[in-house]
Amino acid sequence: MGYLFLALALVAGLTKGFCGKKTSAAVVLDSDSMIMNVLRMCLCILIGFLLLLAEGNLASLSADSTTLAITALSGVASAAFVVTWLLSVRSGAYMMVEVFLLLGVLVPILLCRILFDERITLLQMLGMAVLLVAVYLMCTYNASIKGKMTKKAFLLLVLCGLSNGFADFSQKLFVKTRPEGSVAAFNFYTYLFAAAVLLAAYFVFRRLDAGRGEAPRAPLAVIRPILFYVVVMAVCLFAYSYCKTLAAQYLDAVLLYPLSQGCAVTFSLLMAAFLFKERINGRCIVGVLLSFAGLLLINLPGLLA
Repeated sequence: MGYLFLALALVAGLTKGFCGKKTSAAVVLDSDSMIMNVLRMCLCILIGFLLLLAEGNLASLSADSTTLAITALSGVASAAFVVTWLLSVRSGAYMMVEVFLLLGVLVPILLCRILFDERITLLQMLGMAVLLVAVYLMCTYNASIKGKMTKKAFLLLVLCGLSNGFADFSQKLFVKTRPEGSVAAFNFYTYLFAAAVLLAAYFVFRRLDAGRGEAPRAPLAVIRPILFYVVVMAVCLFAYSYCKTLAAQYLDAVLLYPLSQGCAVTFSLLMAAFLFKERINGRCIVGVLLSFAGLLLINLPGLLA
């Protein structure tokens, strides 16, 4: 059953990625990205509320200060991730974004080592080094098809990976500190905080766009042409996180994480090549294989335990 939920999560994640790439061309200004993601988060809030209502568990919305603080971290990290992901996809190769997300693995690993005393073995350190080599290879791959990477594009990719890592860590933090907490309520508050942050950022970036002499469009003008994709992305975002949580109830983390990440990168490679027509060379394939090998090395001690 766990593998079925994982398969559903992967399908939702790939669909979300495809729709995100499709919407990236319609996002002309930074403020466009903000308002699109505000709508996306609001739809996720609605889905979360309806799920809690269907479960008859609205009482779980009465959260304590610690839970709210954790969900605030999750919401801010998620807001940063969705915006930097979209801007990165728009300015660079799709596979580059996927590989930099692998760097986000280091965030929960290191923070859990510091806060929860989770041991890091020499083999896992080797795996992290392999991941860094894979990222370097993918950087040179990106340069071969997109030209030299700008500092802005590199910074966006780093922020995308880090924010994704902190979003993952917030989930780990919630599970560790609130093991009996409602996952649906956690997601509800995550999207609530994310929507609030993105809405505030929308007005800031709208003024910045206007200051650069650009003419910000009305929210409806941005959203109307891509409304279908935005709705699908919102549904898939919630389905991805929810199904992956269900899979975690059946599969150990050391089995779930390498499999999900490895499959996601492999399927993303195929989608980039066949749907987005990104040229895939030998360096790219080696980088993907190394990234998958690095993840396996990081999780191998748990598999052998």
